[in-house]
Amino acid sequence: MGAPIVTLDLHGMFQDEAVKAIDRALKAADDSTYQIKLIHGYNRGTSLKDMIMDEYRHHPKVVRVKPGDNLGVTVLVLREL
Repeated sequence: MGAPIVTLDLHGMFQDEAVKAIDRALKAADDSTYQIKLIHGYNRGTSLKDMIMDEYRHHPKVVRVKPGDNLGVTVLVLREL
């Protein structure tokens, strides 16, 4: 059984590295996981934030992409509670 919320720290990653990490998390997510919280940072993390929005808003496992609790976080919602 997995965690209900998975947190990934993407600080310092290039976009291709971040995609690989996010894809691994999505593949590993089971039915108990309902969110993947992506910490990309704010000052230099905006390119990652934009990439996440573009890449994952139409991903088959992602219901929606939403802003996190601060500007440096984006959340992939896998299922609604």
